[in-house]
Amino acid sequence: MDIIPPPETFVIDAARVACDGDERGGDGHPRVWLQIGADGFADCSYCDRRFVLAGGPADRR
Repeated sequence: MDIIPPPETFVIDAARVACDGDERGGDGHPRVWLQIGADGFADCSYCDRRFVLAGGPADRR
């Protein structure tokens, strides 16, 4: 049985972030812009990466 790894989580310093699914510029997805709201995080609808605002309500470092 293969286990699917959890989506990646990135802690960032800006409330607006771009995601293209691949930091290396290879086989990602179309670039989308995400806005972090009052909950302190935003999830990419393409790759499920989670972006958490540093110091916000969802930052549990």
